[in-house]
Amino acid sequence: MATYVLVHGSWQGSWIWKEVAARLRAAGHLVYHPTLDGCAERKASMRPGITLDTHGSEVAGLMFYDDLTDVNLVGVGGGGIVMARAAEIVPERVRRLIFIDGLMCRPGETEPIVNSNPATASLDGVTRPVPARTLSELDPKLREWVSARYTPHPRSPTEDPVGLRDFWSRKWQVDVLRCKQGNVPPEAHQKRTAELLGGTYTEIDASHMIWLTHPDEVAKYLLARA
Repeated sequence: MATYVLVHGSWQGSWIWKEVAARLRAAGHLVYHPTLDGCAERKASMRPGITLDTHGSEVAGLMFYDDLTDVNLVGVGGGGIVMARAAEIVPERVRRLIFIDGLMCRPGETEPIVNSNPATASLDGVTRPVPARTLSELDPKLREWVSARYTPHPRSPTEDPVGLRDFWSRKWQVDVLRCKQGNVPPEAHQKRTAELLGGTYTEIDASHMIWLTHPDEVAKYLLARA
């Protein structure tokens, strides 16, 4: 039995993993997919002070308090750097890191730098509003379902310069899966992640929201790394 901890990206929550997690559990594995502070059903806790460190500490705390070991950490979008921070805190509990269209910033980089986007306009300096075009790739029925669940995201975890302290000096077992129809993070960024971390690199002909549009394929990819 393998253990998976699945980390969602910006504007999302644990709900994005519903179908993938069901498939992993049906195969006999232990699966966690927490909602991060300030997101989805935890949106009422949005406040200043939610950072990459606090999000990473949440995931690390989950692994500690549930006595998880040999964990396959999976991160999508901005969840990539969150899982990296969690791994940095409790490296002894991590088996491998799996990026699915995941962000992995070098020190000083930010999501807007990597994706060549301006920082998201924020009226309060705390939140990242949901981008108007973020769901254009989905069919109408799925788009309606997802739109009802998207919530503003804490600004700091992805828009403040990343300052991972020990991550880059450690050796990790890494896999990178890029969705060819998506463009965030860019192809060059994801290839760089695999190269710098000595990981595998795979492409799939799907859009960025693959965990919603192709759950069978995502589960198969993850099961192959159990």
